[in-house]
Amino acid sequence: MATSLVIVESPTKARTIDKFLGKGFEVVASYGHIRDLPNNASEIPASIKKEKWSRLGINIDKDFDPLYVIPADKKKRLKELKALMKDADEILLATDEDREGESISWHLLDELKPKIPVKRLVFHEITKTAIQHSLETSRDIDMNLVKAQETRRIIDRLFGYSVSPLLWKKMAPKLSAGRVQSVAMKLLVERERERIAFKSSEYWDLKAVFAKTDKSGEFEAELTHVGSKRVASGKDFHPNTGKLEDPDKVVLLDEKSSLKLKEHIEKQDAIVTKVDEKPYSTKPPAPFTTSTLQQEASRKLRFAARHTMSVAQNLYENGYITYMRTDSTSLSQEGLNAARGHIEKDFGKQYLSPQPRVYKTKVRNAQEAHEAIRPAGEDFASMDEVKKKLGMEAFKLYELIWKRTLACQMKDAEGMRISVHVTCGDAVFRASGKTITFPGFLRAYVEGSDDPDAELADKEKILPVVKKDEQLDTKSLETLSHTTQPPARYTEGSLIKELERLGIGRPSTWATIVGVVLNRSYAFKKGTALVPTFLASAVTSLMDNYFTHLLNYDFTARLEDDLDAIARGEKDNLEYLKGFYFGNGYAGLKNLVEEGEEKIDPRVVCGVAIGKDDSGREVEVRIGRYGPFLTDGENRASLPDGLAPDEIDVSKADEILEAARRGPESLGNYPGTELPIYLKTGRFGPYLQLGDMEEGSKEKPKMASLLPGLEPSDVDFETAVKLLELPKTLGKNPENNEDILVSNGRYGPYIKCGSDTRTIPLDDMSPLTMTLDDAIKLLKEPKRRGRASTPKNLKELGKHPVTERELTIKSGRYGPYVTDGEINASVPKGVDVENVDMDQAVELLAARAAKIQANGGKTSSKSKAKTKAKSKSKAKAKTKAKTKTKAKSKAKTKAKTKAKSKAKSKSKAKEK
Repeated sequence: MATSLVIVESPTKARTIDKFLGKGFEVVASYGHIRDLPNNASEIPASIKKEKWSRLGINIDKDFDPLYVIPADKKKRLKELKALMKDADEILLATDEDREGESISWHLLDELKPKIPVKRLVFHEITKTAIQHSLETSRDIDMNLVKAQETRRIIDRLFGYSVSPLLWKKMAPKLSAGRVQSVAMKLLVERERERIAFKSSEYWDLKAVFAKTDKSGEFEAELTHVGSKRVASGKDFHPNTGKLEDPDKVVLLDEKSSLKLKEHIEKQDAIVTKVDEKPYSTKPPAPFTTSTLQQEASRKLRFAARHTMSVAQNLYENGYITYMRTDSTSLSQEGLNAARGHIEKDFGKQYLSPQPRVYKTKVRNAQEAHEAIRPAGEDFASMDEVKKKLGMEAFKLYELIWKRTLACQMKDAEGMRISVHVTCGDAVFRASGKTITFPGFLRAYVEGSDDPDAELADKEKILPVVKKDEQLDTKSLETLSHTTQPPARYTEGSLIKELERLGIGRPSTWATIVGVVLNRSYAFKKGTALVPTFLASAVTSLMDNYFTHLLNYDFTARLEDDLDAIARGEKDNLEYLKGFYFGNGYAGLKNLVEEGEEKIDPRVVCGVAIGKDDSGREVEVRIGRYGPFLTDGENRASLPDGLAPDEIDVSKADEILEAARRGPESLGNYPGTELPIYLKTGRFGPYLQLGDMEEGSKEKPKMASLLPGLEPSDVDFETAVKLLELPKTLGKNPENNEDILVSNGRYGPYIKCGSDTRTIPLDDMSPLTMTLDDAIKLLKEPKRRGRASTPKNLKELGKHPVTERELTIKSGRYGPYVTDGEINASVPKGVDVENVDMDQAVELLAARAAKIQANGGKTSSKSKAKTKAKSKSKAKAKTKAKTKTKAKSKAKTKAKTKAKSKAKSKSKAKEK
């Protein structure tokens, strides 16, 4: 029987497709790319190693010819695919319908070198209909798409492998630069610089509560005008000076003048001078693209961009949604019919838009080849089915996609906006109201909200019915102080939105770009905000000064345009590569790197200026080999962990430097000596030190770690002395006459008697107050497995927004960790537990879950214990079986020997 070998990227996708294909098809996974440019020297073939370009993996002189190698972990898979190919009559390459997917198919074809027919199957959803249609409309590999992907890969390699070594030489080791990564980092740094330059201002206004004279209703109103001038608000101040941009047009109230105005208003009658009532309608948002899905999942579900894509990939590969990497907002006829059918069935015909809505993509450089992200198939799968099969996170993301898809084909929301102006003397107050007359699409979906019904109620603000010239009672007047706020930092969602607006990156790369910036010490998170580090600021300054146009937003977007043109077959990829590397009306990468080698002065580029102190000394953050540090030219100090660039000025820097100049303060002299006790903070946390390091001496002073859970603020002189006494002998064990020692080790406090040890349970006793009797009693107890004591709860965070499990921060053996009862995720070193909020906890757990999933591991400690127990029992069974086999073979040998000796004695007797 004829067989077709279908090759896809992942086992999940293979299993789903296999369900829709009958006999005669074998569906297998390639596990992603089977070859790539070399990642290290060991992957470079011996015949090429001596070539100058071998490490780069691109022969520039030979028209940028890439060197493709098969990684060690893919060689076995390729061998298996070749074996499967021998029994097949045709090969069907069914990788994803984008540049990356096209490239995977081409690499497979180039390595397998089949002598049987090869077809390319493309589909944007994994359903029976879509798979059948792809079989009927198969095509050849699109070499334009392959060239576009290869070109992107080559320029990214050229950029990274040319610029990164320059950063290592001029700044610090292990730094990285990337064509799009560096541009994303620049956005973060520029926003932080805006925050540093920002000057805050204070302004005041008034809030009133007016009531109808018959007491049938009341409402709040805000002061808008005094006389003919508008009351100043935050938008009227210049962000860099903190002063009014046009002081003649507004009235600026301070505390004194606002109180005076309040006294004046209290004596005036409150008269309604204007009532405006206008109908409004709101259109539903377009169906999801990659970018809008990442933004909404970040807002509603607190998912990191990478986690959103991981969950979406799982939904796609299981056949529940269409392809998740897309910038198109269009829906297929099948999608439109399914969505409109569900609206009529679930909400009623009155909610269905009269005509199918068609959305045009507004994003620069958008590729319309794919459909928007929607539930897959002609009849969308139920949310219960997704929850049962893929779990809560997949269900929540699918619910978002399902609701948004239906909402985009529903009627507009309609209502009335009401504005009421109340005059009190020369002061004018305004109140705004809003009512919803027809909810339309809001019945299914409200952007940024989990509960449409609750949000509908919140969206309404009903004012009592008032008429012009009606007199009102002034129930209360309140003066309010406001401070202007600096521009908000980017979140993952807003950074992706800005990259999309600028035309930088693609749906397949945005999540990776954000992940790389976070993972390379260029940014960290405070809640959901992305904070660039001083290192990011220094690297961006270097790149901006010496690689100016490569970091230009328009230039980077034009490069993306060019890649799209190559994918469409409209532009030559070799011409593009030559322009990028050698230059074409602008300096090429090669020249810029050569100039950088000559001109970049490490003394200049490694400094981030803070300002001048009172003595006129330049205070700056320097990028050192082991990280950034603060200096004024004479003194230097480490920077506190988690300090954002906008949180340090000259006065703050002086404080840090002064503390470093003074050194640690002594808690007192150790009893019986003149050695001071210092409480210090080192690379691995707080510790105690006894005495100073003597000049020329190789002997280090005695040091002692703090007990788990003991905060530096709780360490007084008495506690410090007791900690430095450890290890100490409590006395002799009456049972064996050996010394019992109490100590504080790497994994916490413990006692030791000969070779016998016990961990001290901190919930019940302390090593600092432990007596000999306590130790003898503990030694008599059986050894505890695992943790010696129940982890201490450090902070309750509340319910997880998706799984609804209680999230807690606990103290663990290796430091604090976040747990939902199933997954444990360590709190990063240097992060104060008090600063960990729900958003950060959710991200830590999501990252840990993704890591466990990637490694094919279990998520719970219980399952680990079960696996351990199983492997132990298996090992025991094996040992038992081996012992039995050995015993049997021994018995057999014994019996044989006995039989032989018996036979010998019988033959001897016969001879005699």
